[in-house]
Amino acid sequence: MISFFLGASVPLQAAETGTLASEESANYLAELKALYLTSDERKALLAHSNALLETHALKAAYQVGQANRRDLSYRLSLGASGELRIREEQRDASGNIAVRNRSLSVFGMDPYLQYQCPPEGIVCSFTSPGGGEPWLTILRDAKGAEELAKALSFLFRNLQKG
Repeated sequence: MISFFLGASVPLQAAETGTLASEESANYLAELKALYLTSDERKALLAHSNALLETHALKAAYQVGQANRRDLSYRLSLGASGELRIREEQRDASGNIAVRNRSLSVFGMDPYLQYQCPPEGIVCSFTSPGGGEPWLTILRDAKGAEELAKALSFLFRNLQKG
C-alpha cells in the first residue's frame, strides 16, 4: 500500500516540476517584455542581453596593475533566420579601436552556455557554443555572468524556433 502511494507521488512531482519550470520561464519572459516595453520576446531577450553585456563590460579602469589595459565591449544583433551577430569592440589605452564582427548560427547547438569566473582573475569567460574557445569576456561578476547566460540561453532557444 505504501509503495503504491510513493509510486503515485513521483509522477505528480515530475508534472508539478515541469509546470513550475514553464511558469518560471513564462514569468521571466513576461518581466523582460514589461521591462523593455515590447510584446516581442525576441526583442526583449536581445535588449536584455545587450544591457547585461554593457553593464558587465570589461573596462580598462577595472584592470589596475594589468599590462595592456583595454576596454572590451560587445553588441548583439539579429542576422538571418537562426543567426546571431556579435560585434566585439576593443579600445586600447591610446584610444585606438579594433572592431571584430562574427556570426553564430544557433541551429543544432546546445543553447546552454558554459562560463567560468576564476577567483584569481578579473574576468568571466563564456565558452563558444560551437568550439570551446572563449567567446565572450566580461568583468568578473558571477551573478552577472549567471544572468547573462540565462538571457542568452533563452535568446538562443527563441532563435532556434526560427
